[in-house]
Amino acid sequence: MSSTTSIHPDKVLDALLSAPRRANVKRTLNSLHDLCRKYYQGGFRNFTLACIGRKAEHAGLFSYRSLYNNKAQAYRDLIQAWASYSGPSQELPSKVQARYDFLMKIQDPAVRILVQQVIAERDTLKFDMNLLKGTTLGTIDMRPLGANIISDPESGPTAVLMPTAQLTPSERKALLSAISPKFLEGEGWIEGERGEIKDKRTTRIVFEMGFSSAIRKLLG
Repeated sequence: MSSTTSIHPDKVLDALLSAPRRANVKRTLNSLHDLCRKYYQGGFRNFTLACIGRKAEHAGLFSYRSLYNNKAQAYRDLIQAWASYSGPSQELPSKVQARYDFLMKIQDPAVRILVQQVIAERDTLKFDMNLLKGTTLGTIDMRPLGANIISDPESGPTAVLMPTAQLTPSERKALLSAISPKFLEGEGWIEGERGEIKDKRTTRIVFEMGFSSAIRKLLG
């Protein structure tokens, strides 16, 4: 299929990346570009903001609604470049329209548009499924990260989740900060020989014995 413009989206991306932008925005632009290229090479031509926005949200790039914010202008420019390059968007291609002439028999225009949208979404989902069928399949390890596998003659292998694997990165960071020398010094505290946290001026016990050692054991 020939394009309607000679400006390739690659050049638009280069122009967008050459402007002063945050590193995370540039990463998202590259990811969005790869997403559009994948669909274009697969024969997909519906590069509307609504359609690509939902696909980008499904891919974890950004929220569909955020695409309409002022700060998302670069993303909209890139999507528009692909829309111009690929040609006019058709919710229902001509061959498909011929198969769905019955839509014109629906008298209520609102209902007719609604049914047409449902058909378009179904066709898009079918396209996505066919695209996924061509990808390489791999084995997904469903065992939780940080788990030890214990074999039992009767029950078989069992995944035992270690305490450290149950902590989120922010929780680990918070615990590490609680016993860091910099934090203790800033609070006027010191760590005792038995893991207690004391006020170095009054020797008042802030946290009981074993506090810091328990955190270190938990964090491994």
